[in-house]
Amino acid sequence: MANIDSLDKKILILLSKDARMPFLEIARACEVSGAAIHQRYQKLCKMGNIKGSQTIFNPESLGFGTCAFVGIFLKDPSDFDRVVEKLNELPEVAEVHYTTGNYDIFTKIYARSNHDLLSFIHDKLHPLGLQRTETIISFHEAVNRQLPISQFFSEHD
Repeated sequence: MANIDSLDKKILILLSKDARMPFLEIARACEVSGAAIHQRYQKLCKMGNIKGSQTIFNPESLGFGTCAFVGIFLKDPSDFDRVVEKLNELPEVAEVHYTTGNYDIFTKIYARSNHDLLSFIHDKLHPLGLQRTETIISFHEAVNRQLPISQFFSEHD
C-alpha cells in the first residue's frame, strides 16, 4: 500500500462499489477536480492497484452450463510455461493458477455441457503433455466478488 493516500483509498472504494462511476461524479464525491481524479486513476493503474475494467458475462446464460475446476498434473514440471501458454490459447479456459499442493496447475474451465467438458479434457488438455487431471464440477457459484477493499480501509484513512 505504499504511495496510496486517503484520496486514492476513497477513489478505490467508490470504484469498488460502481466501476462505471464517471470520473466527474467521483471528483464531486472526493471534492477535487475531474482532472485530479483522472491523474490519480492513471497513477493507480500504473502502480498496479487497478488492473483495468471489464464487462462480465454470465456464462450460463450464454450457453456454457458447465463450470469446472481442473487440477493438472504435468509429466514434466519444467513444462509449466509451455503448458500455460497453450492453456491461454484455449477459449474455454477462464483462469490458470500455479498453486501449492497436489496440482502443478489449477484451472477454471467453462463448457456447454458435461459431455463437451469431457471432450475438451480428452481432446485439448491431455495432448498438452499432461500426466493426468482431476476435475471438480461446480453446481452453483455461491460467491464471486472482487476483494471488498472497503472492509479493509475506510474513505477517511
